Amino acid sequence: MKDLGEADVILGVKIRKTENGFSLCQSHYIEKILKKFGCHDEIPVRTPYDPSACLKKNKGDSVSQADYAKIIGSVMFLMNYTRPDIAYAVSRLSRYTHNPNKDHWDALRRLLRYLKGTMNLCLHFNKYPAVLEGFCDANWVTDNDEVSSTSGYVFTLGGGAISWKSAKQTCIARSTMESEFIALELAGQEAEWLRNLVAMYPCGGHLCLFLCTVIHKLPLVLPKIMHIMAKEDIYASDMVR
Repeated sequence: MKDLGEADVILGVKIRKTENGFSLCQSHYIEKILKKFGCHDEIPVRTPYDPSACLKKNKGDSVSQADYAKIIGSVMFLMNYTRPDIAYAVSRLSRYTHNPNKDHWDALRRLLRYLKGTMNLCLHFNKYPAVLEGFCDANWVTDNDEVSSTSGYVFTLGGGAISWKSAKQTCIARSTMESEFIALELAGQEAEWLRNLVAMYPCGGHLCLFLCTVIHKLPLVLPKIMHIMAKEDIYASDMVR
């Protein structure tokens, strides 16, 4: 075996040591994406996705489907490793990979413009005692082209995100509150797994702080929601409790 010194880049992720901890960054990868797909000179924007955009399935001919798929694959790799802030945009845009049109391309270029302006953003983890924290929310169905809501969650430890997800729900929610409880159940599964993982280490603990938009309504509606969710998955009620 040979000692190569401290790690600098692992699986395309740069490791930067700081006074209070360390950071994970992929600015070099973002720059490579922008140059590869001709977006290096684009004007940056402040958000990865325009909430007013009304994207629908393309029923006509696709526009540069192969290139669209390549970009989606590239930003998905980035999102999975160090960029939870683009999780929703990537999840939403990837739904149209098989048949993109001009509107989908405009939204994808916006995402690349956002990455250009934020390529130096990092995940930072400090060296102080950490508490596992979780946040979750849901976006109920907002247009006729979608029949499922979208769930999202993120967990942090030591000040940095360690797990995140944005995805369509597998069952149909009849209200905003119902979709948020479905999102809470999904995040609850991840919270239990992460809590058990952290507890395996000497510096770990069993505490997990969890925040979502429906916590204050739990005593009023939990019995009904548990009955609904049990139809989909009996394990759901245990996760939320």
